[in-house]
Amino acid sequence: MHIRYLTLFAVLGLAACAAPPPPSAPKIISAPPPLAAPPPPPLAAPPPPRLTGDWNDWPFTPGNWTYRRDGRGSVAQFGASGRNPMISFRCDVEKRRVTLSREASAPGARLVIRTSTITKTMAATTSDANSTYLTADIATTDPILDAMAFSRGRVLVDMEGQQPVILPTWAEIARIVEDCR
Repeated sequence: MHIRYLTLFAVLGLAACAAPPPPSAPKIISAPPPLAAPPPPPLAAPPPPRLTGDWNDWPFTPGNWTYRRDGRGSVAQFGASGRNPMISFRCDVEKRRVTLSREASAPGARLVIRTSTITKTMAATTSDANSTYLTADIATTDPILDAMAFSRGRVLVDMEGQQPVILPTWAEIARIVEDCR
């Protein structure tokens, strides 16, 4: 029995001599990264420079013409692809008039059309309170229609408080005039 105790003490003694397990690496708690400052709000695009000099030398407004017929007559529109048109010419065959619509942010203003031969000023109004277009009706007998159709390369549509639109005189204007006569 004595040997049993000796064996037990020997085993316990050896167990006490074993090296303790290595300490685990200390946990390092780092501070959260500082919050980045929010980006500044985008700046509004600066207004285009005011055009000066002869309007015949001004660059064309970027965009293209489209033309289509519909139940009321026909419509030609000018503007950048994928956006609302800047300018629209609508022929209303039944009423025998051409309606010129211009995208604008002003509530109502005078509209000026310049061609190589004629300049005409007319009142432009909104058709309803939610419209972003100002419109002017032009009788089919008004000489400004022929002047726009046959202007030398360009037509200027200008409105108080708005950037002027310089249109290339493609066939769409002439087609609208012919459709309405």
